[in-house]
Amino acid sequence: MTQLKKPRPEFRNINAFTDLTTYRLPLAGWVSILHRVSGLLMFLLMPFIVWLFDTSVSSEISFDSFTAAFGVGIGFVPGWFVKLVALALIWAYLHHLLAGLRHLYMDATHSVTKSFGASSAQVVLVLSIGLTLILGAKLFGLY
Repeated sequence: MTQLKKPRPEFRNINAFTDLTTYRLPLAGWVSILHRVSGLLMFLLMPFIVWLFDTSVSSEISFDSFTAAFGVGIGFVPGWFVKLVALALIWAYLHHLLAGLRHLYMDATHSVTKSFGASSAQVVLVLSIGLTLILGAKLFGLY
C-alpha cells in the first residue's frame, strides 16, 4: 500500500507578496547571495582598504595614527565603529574567498550535485564565520 502524502508546493513564478513568506532558499542559494553581498561590500569599502594599507606601511608616525584609529576613532567616528567596519571587511574577504574557491572547485571538477552543493555551502559558512570570529576576537583584543 502507498500512503498518500500532501503534495509539495511548486514554485514556478514566485509572487513577492504571497510566496516569499513560505519559500525556503537552500543553503547554497544563501551562500551565492552572500558571495555577491561580500563582493559589493569589499567594493564599497575600497577607499577604507586603501587608507588602511597606506597608513599602515607609510611610516612609523602613520602606523601610530593607524593603530590609534582603532582605539579612539577617526574624526567623529568612534573606534568601536571602525573596528566593526574592519570586522565586516574581514568577513567579506573570507566569505568571498571561500565561496569563490567553492565555485572554482565545482567548475573544475563538475561537482554540481545537490548534496555536494549543500555540504560545500555549509563548509563555506562555517569556515567564514568561524575564522571571522577568531580574527574578530583578535581585533577586539580578547587574546
